[in-house]
Amino acid sequence: MEINTSLIDAINYRRSVRIYDETKEIDAEIVKKCIDQATLSPSSSNMQLWEFHHIVSSKILNQLSIACLDQSAAKTAKQLVVIVVRKDLWKQRTKANAAYLKNSFGNKPESEYSSREQFALNYYQKLLPFIYADFLGIFGAIKYIIGWVIGLFKPSYRQLSNADMRIVAHKSAGLAAQTFMLSMAAKNYDTCPMEGIDTLRIKKILNLPTSSEINMVISCGIRKPEGVYGDRFRIPFESVYKQW
Repeated sequence: MEINTSLIDAINYRRSVRIYDETKEIDAEIVKKCIDQATLSPSSSNMQLWEFHHIVSSKILNQLSIACLDQSAAKTAKQLVVIVVRKDLWKQRTKANAAYLKNSFGNKPESEYSSREQFALNYYQKLLPFIYADFLGIFGAIKYIIGWVIGLFKPSYRQLSNADMRIVAHKSAGLAAQTFMLSMAAKNYDTCPMEGIDTLRIKKILNLPTSSEINMVISCGIRKPEGVYGDRFRIPFESVYKQW
């Protein structure tokens, strides 16, 4: 089997496959490696508020297939990857980033940090806790108003509500999902991102906390020719491209 070697090859090869060849297996270790590559994706403030649940168990595959509304992309898949947003882990992630920075700065007291080093540390120890902290949406609403008031006088970051921060976390997870699918395409493995799913049932099957959120479920396998529903259609590039 010829392997796609360039990024453009992988981009052109990737399609949302709805029917997989049930006679062809895929290597779980290769899928795991593609997930590992997905963790290299950019994430807002390097918070990495994601988890990747790699499903190889036939029992759980069957359960998730039902939770994916019996889509053929789920029923015929050899493996599934569930992208989970863990915004609730923001405290652990800020602490991990701060610890990494301190280690990279070397064995010296904070009083000897350069202004750049101190700014970076304050970003994770003060600014991000302010941005992510919330209580029943109240703090988020207050921060949202503050951002808009400041924005009347100078450029200001305005997306500070609880809903805004959820969007930020899901955007980062979406970037990781795309990296995973392109990594799979580079191995001539096929995928299909699914959003038509019962997220509550999926969280129950995977024993996820209520504070977690399902970003998408990605089915994996080897395509059947009929598994790609027609030629790729895209809106004309001139309609979506604006140069200023």
